[in-house]
Amino acid sequence: MTTPGLSGASSEQSAPHQQKTKKQLNVVALIALIAAVLGFIFSCMPGALIVGWVLLPIAFILAIVSLFVRDKPKGMGIAALIVSVVGTIVGFVVFFAVVGSSFDNAFGSGDTTVAPPSSAAGSSPETSGNDAGAEAGTRENPSPLGSVIESDDWRVVINSVTLAATDAVIAANSFNDPPAEGSQYILVNYSVTYIGDDPNGESPISVSVDYVTADGRTITSHDKSIVEPDPINSNTLYTGGTATGNTAFEVPSATAGQGVIAVRAGMLGDTVFVAAQ
Repeated sequence: MTTPGLSGASSEQSAPHQQKTKKQLNVVALIALIAAVLGFIFSCMPGALIVGWVLLPIAFILAIVSLFVRDKPKGMGIAALIVSVVGTIVGFVVFFAVVGSSFDNAFGSGDTTVAPPSSAAGSSPETSGNDAGAEAGTRENPSPLGSVIESDDWRVVINSVTLAATDAVIAANSFNDPPAEGSQYILVNYSVTYIGDDPNGESPISVSVDYVTADGRTITSHDKSIVEPDPINSNTLYTGGTATGNTAFEVPSATAGQGVIAVRAGMLGDTVFVAAQ
């Protein structure tokens, strides 16, 4: 008499277990997640952006659909939704970076001039064209310190480079961390003058000054959070206004003096290289 009852109870207990087993895979969510991951990867590759832009919307739609599939787990669908959204944002960032680079290459060439330190600004400076002096200002033959680099809107002069600046940088602010082992801080002092005619002026942040190592790696002042002694002021400058100050870089100690300073006098200016010593 009791055996049938036990058998029935066993059947009732196994039914929910079977239902749980069936919930283990949400195929739509799985496809969405795979498409989202692939789309994210391709969206980071300038040469394959279009593939990412095709996959990410598909992943986004499938992820939403997977969330409405009954009796299926939602975890992968939520993950796919997040990855597809983040991937789309990354894709736009990469796209605008590529467009900006192309714009600079198309319109930012030929408007930058370089005058040697002994020449006054605006007195027949050499251009970065194809004449005999054109090789100056390249990585292989950087311009000397004090050269006057000038575009339509900005005049930039690298006044000095202090290679042994670790102690000065650390002393400038208690939150400045020591450089990594095998590295040191250098200080680049430079002046920027706004020579454009915008009545609203412009900020010196449109001028970029970076350090390029001997093995060709670019180091920017934003790579490490540092408060420099006498940092350059980024407030708006109007025609004729000048700002002078320091920017710090953490560079390899063994080749600190072998690197060069990469200067771009405004977003549309050509990059000019200046010797570090």
